[in-house]
Amino acid sequence: MKEKLFIIIGIITFIILSIGAFMYIENKEDVYYTQIDNSYIKKLSVNEDMKYEYTLDCFDESGNKKELSFKTVRELKETAFLKLEVRSFGIHSWAEVTYDELPDKVKEKYDNQE
Repeated sequence: MKEKLFIIIGIITFIILSIGAFMYIENKEDVYYTQIDNSYIKKLSVNEDMKYEYTLDCFDESGNKKELSFKTVRELKETAFLKLEVRSFGIHSWAEVTYDELPDKVKEKYDNQE
């Protein structure tokens, strides 16, 4: 009887830990920064809700580079800086930021084009 109880407790513990790990991974958010370059814009099908797709080099707070793609309803302002919040399923949200708001390691990647 004790063996069955330990097995049941072990299974329940495993399930709880698995759910917790899944929730953490699903909701973990990384932040990247990029600068808009409209030569990297792709116009999407007229049937799409989002009309444009950007694929740009992005940098995390440590200056590590990653290519990311995201869609928008309009063309964005040339040379604008964006802060991208990225989750496991893709870009969760983005917002325009100023050059001064960029982390130092990211500033090193761009010329100051305020």
